[in-house]
Amino acid sequence: MKRNFFVFDTNALISAFLVKNSTSDKAFRKAIERGALAISEAAITEFLEVLWRPKFDAYFTPEERIEIIKEVERYAVTFSASEHINASTDPDDNLFLELALAANADCIISGDPHLRTLHPFRGIPIYSASDFLRLF
Repeated sequence: MKRNFFVFDTNALISAFLVKNSTSDKAFRKAIERGALAISEAAITEFLEVLWRPKFDAYFTPEERIEIIKEVERYAVTFSASEHINASTDPDDNLFLELALAANADCIISGDPHLRTLHPFRGIPIYSASDFLRLF
């Protein structure tokens, strides 16, 4: 039986931890209930860099950030991109497309309009958190 893999872009993943019971939090919970997060070295590097930005000091203590990282790692399966993609008008988003292809992901969850305009990308749907909740 195929395991389900879900790709969250950095903003969707951080949003899942900002507000309990938010749409993004519910999408994260549903994804890990139905399968696993697909992650790559590039995706985790970007996630860590963004999570530790000073603008999030008002939302997360250092200890909470460590717990968030542990939770992401607990539900993640690491994939290595085997293909370089240059499809998004925002070059930073291409790593999520590469990851989705490497993982044969069920979908990408993103609020980013650059990514969402590519829906579906090579057969992989790109949903907002609310669409993901409605469709899965």
